[in-house]
Amino acid sequence: MKQKIVMLMIATTALMGCATGAVKPTYVSPTQYQAWNCAQLHQEYARISQYLQQGVEPEKRTGMGVGLGVGFGGGWGVRPNISVNMGQSSNTKRTEIAKLFGQQDAIEQAAKFKNCPIQNPRPKADHTS
Repeated sequence: MKQKIVMLMIATTALMGCATGAVKPTYVSPTQYQAWNCAQLHQEYARISQYLQQGVEPEKRTGMGVGLGVGFGGGWGVRPNISVNMGQSSNTKRTEIAKLFGQQDAIEQAAKFKNCPIQNPRPKADHTS
């Protein structure tokens, strides 16, 4: 029993350690910005930068989902299975920042391809929350 508690504490500490530190950008394809001209790219980059500076607030998601199924267990036969989701979401401030950093990186790539690079890009080491 003590061993299970110790293992749970170690796992919790490890997961908490993963939740702190630098925020890495989520990959966003620059192809979605190919049709944009240089002015549009610069405006969108500035809009995202302003949003990041003002403080990011992830969208509030509410709702409930219910799943119903049938499970076959080892020696126990057929059992009904019900799963309930009470509005849990992985959309946190860190995931929102990672998505915005990814969009900025994609805009930088698209602007560079169009030969109108962003003048003051976000430093790549500045991936903190």
